[in-house]
Amino acid sequence: MNNCVIELTDLNKSFSNGAGNNHVLKQVNFSVHSGEMVAILGQSGSGKSTLLSIMGLLDTADSGRYHLCGQDVTTFSTYQLSQLRNNHIGWVFQNFNLIADMTVTENLSVPLRFNTRIKAVDYQAKVSDVLRKVGLSEKAAFYPAELSGGQQQRVAIARALICQPDILLCDEPTGNLDSSNSNNVMELLSALHQEGKTVLIITHDSEVAAYCQKAYKISDGEITAASPLEFKHAV
Repeated sequence: MNNCVIELTDLNKSFSNGAGNNHVLKQVNFSVHSGEMVAILGQSGSGKSTLLSIMGLLDTADSGRYHLCGQDVTTFSTYQLSQLRNNHIGWVFQNFNLIADMTVTENLSVPLRFNTRIKAVDYQAKVSDVLRKVGLSEKAAFYPAELSGGQQQRVAIARALICQPDILLCDEPTGNLDSSNSNNVMELLSALHQEGKTVLIITHDSEVAAYCQKAYKISDGEITAASPLEFKHAV
């Protein structure tokens, strides 16, 4: 039985610039299986952010196929993609992307409003559950500015979890954190993986990638398995 939750086949993506087309992704073939924790290592300009945007249904490829949780999304409408994204994907961003004038509880309630599977009467229980999971139950009434960077990222992880997605997509989740908070966030993501969550991390940091089961390298729009020098715990 194929338990791929992400499967990319011959994916290509280009952007126009003053000199012509910039071929950002080149015949990318890549898959993630249910329950894996996977890193994609790449420097700025390597194509990793574009790749993550396509996998997260925020952008589309020029050619190739993308199967998400067994569904070929290549020809899906914008509405179908938004529904699939809300049901299957939890996003964790480098810049947290919390709404400044909303409390933690209010921030966590936002994705629930767009999920037709979850009733309004269950919102508070969902919020309480995810805050307990990330160790921030006492911060429910706080605003983002009242939290440290590490606490804000844990709230962002709670927001990604609240609709019970199949996959967590993490875009440089430690990029704005000091080493101590980075370790705390990676320990939390590792714990979620141990509970069975599928986690995909885009990063430039080999120390972050070392928390993962598998690592791949993206360079000039091409993706390959990372070498031991690039990923010291590769399996």
